[in-house]
Amino acid sequence: MSTAHGIETEVKIRLADSSAARHRLDHAHFTISVPRRFEANTLYDTPDAKLKRGQMLLRLRQVGDQSIVTWKGPSIPGPHKVRPEVETSVGSLDQLDKILRALGYEPSFRYEKYRTEFKQQQWPPTDEGVVTFDETPIGDFFELEGTPEWIDKTAVVLGFERGAYVLSSYGRLYLDHCAAHGLRPGNMVFETTR
Repeated sequence: MSTAHGIETEVKIRLADSSAARHRLDHAHFTISVPRRFEANTLYDTPDAKLKRGQMLLRLRQVGDQSIVTWKGPSIPGPHKVRPEVETSVGSLDQLDKILRALGYEPSFRYEKYRTEFKQQQWPPTDEGVVTFDETPIGDFFELEGTPEWIDKTAVVLGFERGAYVLSSYGRLYLDHCAAHGLRPGNMVFETTR
C-alpha cells in the first residue's frame, strides 16, 4: 500500500485461527479489495550488510507481472511500526537486479507469501487503511496499515489488543521461527505452491 508522505505505519498480528480471523473481517464489513496473489520478495544488501546495520531495507518484489522496488529506513520507536518508505514500479526486475549487482548489492534474503487485501465498506468511502491477510511459510498474519488511530480501532474491531501487535519484519520472524524449531536459516519460501 502506498504510504502517506513517505511514512509507513503498520502492525502485524499472528493468527492462531485463520478461519476465525477471516470471519471477523466479514462481520466488520471488510471486503476483498485485491484478490489473493503470490508475492516473491528479494532483499538486497552489500557483502558487509551496510543496509542491515543502518536498519534499512532494499527490496525487489514480484507480484504477477508487476515489479516494485522499495527502500525502507530505520523504524521510529513506538507502539506501531513506523518507518520511512519509498517505492516505485519497475519495468524489468531482471534488469534492476543487474543494476543493483553492478552497484555492489547482492540478494541477501528471499521470502514468499500469498497476500489478500481487504478494505472496510463504508459511506462516505475513505482510504484510511488496509488489512492484508498474509499466508507465509511460518504461519498466517494480518497486517494493518494506516494511521495509528485507524490501526488501533481496527484491531479492536477484529478482536485484538495491542499486546497482539508484532513489529518485527518477516525476516526477523523467520529467524526467530528457525531458532525456536532448531532449523538452519535460509530463505523463507514455500516448499510447494499453496
